[in-house]
Order: sequence, then C-alpha cells, then structure tokens
Amino acid sequence: MLSSIARFWRDEEGATAIEYGIIAGLMAIILIGIFSETTGIGKALIDMFAYIGGKLPTKD
Repeated sequence: MLSSIARFWRDEEGATAIEYGIIAGLMAIILIGIFSETTGIGKALIDMFAYIGGKLPTKD
C-alpha cells in the first residue's frame, strides 16, 4: 500500500496538461485586459478606426 501511494505521488503524467491549461487561462485573462474597449490597445484601435472612418468620404 505504501509503495502504491509513493508511486502515485511521484507520477507526473497529466501534469503537463494541467500546466498548459493554466497557461492558456492566464493568456486569455491577459489578452482580454489588453484588448478591452476601455483601456490598452483595444481603446487605441477603436479610436484609430473611428478616426479613419471619419476621414472617409460619405456616400450620397
């Protein structure tokens, strides 16, 4: 029984999937923060496209 517990404790199979899941979750949070409409790059993109849209001729 003790050897089974020790083997289970040393087993690292599947740990990589958990680590990748944590990394993907953190990246999603960071990207949402960067591209949000109120701050960061998201606001700059919205402002830039609004500026470009304002410079385009209107269709009569």
